[in-house]
Amino acid sequence: MWGSPTSSSPLEVDDSLTLLVDAASLYFRAFFSTPDTVRTPDGMPINAAHGFIYMLARLIEDHRPDRVACAADEDWRPQWRVDLIPSYKTFRAAADSAQAQAEDVLGPQVPVLFAMLDLFGIKVVGHPGAEAEDVIGTLATRASGRVAIVSGDRDLFQLVKDPRVKVLYPVRGVSKVAVVDEAYIATKYSIPPRAYLDFSVLRGDTSDGLPGVTGIGEKLAATLVSKYGSIDAILDAARAGTKGVLLDKVRRDIDYVERAVTVVTIQADLALGEMDLALPTEVDEDVVMAGAERLGLTGPCRALLEAIG
Repeated sequence: MWGSPTSSSPLEVDDSLTLLVDAASLYFRAFFSTPDTVRTPDGMPINAAHGFIYMLARLIEDHRPDRVACAADEDWRPQWRVDLIPSYKTFRAAADSAQAQAEDVLGPQVPVLFAMLDLFGIKVVGHPGAEAEDVIGTLATRASGRVAIVSGDRDLFQLVKDPRVKVLYPVRGVSKVAVVDEAYIATKYSIPPRAYLDFSVLRGDTSDGLPGVTGIGEKLAATLVSKYGSIDAILDAARAGTKGVLLDKVRRDIDYVERAVTVVTIQADLALGEMDLALPTEVDEDVVMAGAERLGLTGPCRALLEAIG
């Protein structure tokens, strides 16, 4: 999938791979890409679970991870983030948002999906008051060897660190993904490769209710980050009264920037406890397929069984 880490001795190289899947990102994609005519034998919509399991099978088949975990949103809009920036994800919480409108049909499928993953022995990991991205940040920090994060959420680009951590960003389902490494970030956004967090704070993200600095869009944010190197250096220059039109904009919104840094930063120290994320090698096929038949998931579950071998 990508190059192995270098080391002075081959014995020091851990070339194992941990696959961390942003479950909500993937099951939303599955929900909207799989027809709602896909249902259980008793008529319940099951399209999100159906598509998700097929996608997970494809990811395991393509990337052959040693460990795998699906990160769950225990709280997709944590109150502590809202307290800092009240507009955080307000659009998604609105009654007419795509997320809210999908919830009635999608919501009941999520526990069913997670129960099926449990039959396979694939861990679903969440944490009270935390988003999936925080779970991923913590697991990525703790993981040995290489880490592949699967998500359509660009916030996770801040975790990219060559040669160990990459993001697999879906382009067409998961059959075609962009491998987001440091070179990808530097080229696409014209910023230092590990400065995505700083860049995104300045630019903002309207889909998450983060307005960014007034008057600073993507190009100007890139200009600032490229010149100063980090958000800390930009804030230091703004506080010191350094002259410049862009720094004047930051000075006017300095309180927002300070709060946004905390909101946007992915947590990497959740108390998740010890867990074994090894890809299961012994799956009770009879139990899995009995559950799959009850839910109309025989096709995707068979594909996942074959993928994990």
